[in-house]
Amino acid sequence: MDILLTGAAGAAQGLGGTGTIVTVIYIVAIVAFLYFIMIRPQRKEQNRMKEMLSSLDVGDSVCTTSGFYGIVIDVTDDTVIVEFGNNKNCRIPMKKEAIVQIEKPEEASDTDKKKK
Repeated sequence: MDILLTGAAGAAQGLGGTGTIVTVIYIVAIVAFLYFIMIRPQRKEQNRMKEMLSSLDVGDSVCTTSGFYGIVIDVTDDTVIVEFGNNKNCRIPMKKEAIVQIEKPEEASDTDKKKK
């Protein structure tokens, strides 16, 4: 029994000093690594999407998460009405978060001019 108590006391003494400092440095390094690899890029993407969706206007061409292309007919706080295809009766309300890409009408005319 004395051997176990002596070993436990020695282990407790060994954790003080430089061992604790090195452990703290490793933990801080791992947290910093996770921040720069996972959290920071995700926040940048969220800010980019928020800016893109705030610039959404009527008449913009959009691509949805499901891959459908359409033209925005109406915009409210959190929903948009998108017209799909040549059929003017195919208007679907959807959440703004379902929009992945926005193309402004003037950008489309600029690309057409460059092709010619």
